[in-house]
Amino acid sequence: MNFLSLFDMQQKLDTKIETQHKLENESLIERKILALLVEVGELANETRCFKFWSLKAPAPIDVILEEYVDGIHFILSLGLEINVDPSLKLEEIHAERSVTEQFLSVYQTITVFKEQQTLQVYKKMFEEYLCLGHLLGFTKEQIEHAYVSKNEVNHERQKQGY
Repeated sequence: MNFLSLFDMQQKLDTKIETQHKLENESLIERKILALLVEVGELANETRCFKFWSLKAPAPIDVILEEYVDGIHFILSLGLEINVDPSLKLEEIHAERSVTEQFLSVYQTITVFKEQQTLQVYKKMFEEYLCLGHLLGFTKEQIEHAYVSKNEVNHERQKQGY
């Protein structure tokens, strides 16, 4: 994935949102962390991986991918908040976990990030989220393409007063 490009796209979107909503002088990090936690929950809900009591199938894969890249938006935005170098290198994690276990790992790393907003913890959070994407069956190319598409949708939503 071209993280340099993704961070640049996210910076432009964040700037547009912060300017339009007059938030340039506010710290948004806690709201972005909560937004990320909510997005991860929405993603888990669409996968239905934890719903042992239900026979209903998961959402279509394109819906799951769109929910997944919503999380990428907030992770990139959090990186911008702590001034991460956009050329950062992330390790690929191929965990031998269930999707449910990986969701819990993602939640755990987000919670650690809330308390320790360091590059090391940020990288771990991002790597765990990318691992979740891998476990959900997404390629790097699919993730990047879906991010670009959703970023365009988010810009359009801002134009329409979303």
